[in-house]
Amino acid sequence: MLDMPRFRWSADEKGAVMAAQHYCADTDDGYHLDDPSPEALVVLISELNHTDNTFMAVQPDGDDPPWSVSVSLREDDTYEIERREGPGQEPHQTTHTNGGATAEELLSWLAARTHA
Repeated sequence: MLDMPRFRWSADEKGAVMAAQHYCADTDDGYHLDDPSPEALVVLISELNHTDNTFMAVQPDGDDPPWSVSVSLREDDTYEIERREGPGQEPHQTTHTNGGATAEELLSWLAARTHA
């Protein structure tokens, strides 16, 4: 299990702790999760593997999402984060050598996304 990055999150009435709301996470092996918590996203990153689950994607529900982000486990055991700020926008990519740093960047980026 990855170490959970330490952030101050604000909770809404449902206990959600991310600025981004009404979004989902999907994994390469077919798992789908609506409105995942930060902890659930850390678990999804920790479950990436080279056999049948090499990536996960997070985006708002609906057609033409205003943003999207994916995390991939590369063949060299590094993690790649690809972020898009909108349809047709160029992706921004970063890589990390460990899952904890990957989770920290993902959660920070998601915390900055606003409810669409």
